[in-house]
Amino acid sequence: MSDPVVKQESAPDGVTAAAEARARGAYAHQFDGTGLRDSASVLDAIATTLSFPDGVERSLDALRDCLTDLSWLPAGEHVLIWSAASDLANADPKAYLAIRSVLSDAQRALAPAGRPGYGRRFTVVLTER
Repeated sequence: MSDPVVKQESAPDGVTAAAEARARGAYAHQFDGTGLRDSASVLDAIATTLSFPDGVERSLDALRDCLTDLSWLPAGEHVLIWSAASDLANADPKAYLAIRSVLSDAQRALAPAGRPGYGRRFTVVLTER
């Protein structure tokens, strides 16, 4: 399942990926997907990790809206590090692909050429642990 936008980094784990993000001046937002085997659990983990505003529902549409906004976070690059994403991929491949699609779309939308002057970039890193 190679996706050119959502990256499977060479970092062996989320801690290393977070350190690499911070070393380049990015904000690292890390969550452990171990045991998260359904869409609702992963959506909740992403919302919590990125401190989504109160009242945001847990749906793919809301996820897309929030990830292409990020206005409540400081300007700069924000790296979402999802460790053990394979737990969801193995338990519910359809949900996994749907969430990865939203993450990929958001990353493209907030790429340097996506929204010039917006001041925020979004990067996704998947690690095994």
